[in-house]
Amino acid sequence: MSQPVPPPSGNPFAGGDQFAPAPPPAPVRNNVGLGLLVAFVAALVAAGAYGAIGGAIEKEIGYAAVGVGFLIGFAAAKAGGRNPVLPVVSAVLAIGAVYLGQLVAIAMIFADGTGASFTEVFFDEFSLLTEVWKKAADGMTYVFLGIAAITAFAGAKKADA
Repeated sequence: MSQPVPPPSGNPFAGGDQFAPAPPPAPVRNNVGLGLLVAFVAALVAAGAYGAIGGAIEKEIGYAAVGVGFLIGFAAAKAGGRNPVLPVVSAVLAIGAVYLGQLVAIAMIFADGTGASFTEVFFDEFSLLTEVWKKAADGMTYVFLGIAAITAFAGAKKADA
């Protein structure tokens, strides 16, 4: 018993279009410029938040450095894609963000203690702030900088997966 015509493929009762069209491919995120810009903005925002928290409680928190680094790396990779430059730049920006956040915290503490405004202390006495940071920096300060860099690198790698 053979059939003179091969049987139709698919569901004979579906009528018309038997298969749904394939979904469009996911857009390729490979915009290094956008990733760098987003990482820079995230670094500024994270530095401000890190400094505000540290200045408000007059203490440095290591877990906040983890958050700073991860935020920068994750944001850079989500916006810029899988470019291998982004994790490295994110790590460098994370070190800068934690350093700037520590300076913001010192400026907040000085402003609170002297009665001056934060902007006066931060912008007019910036060289004094860096001197105070150098004298106050201990081993944990550098550990926080390293933690931020490592988590930024890891966050960028995790987000591009």
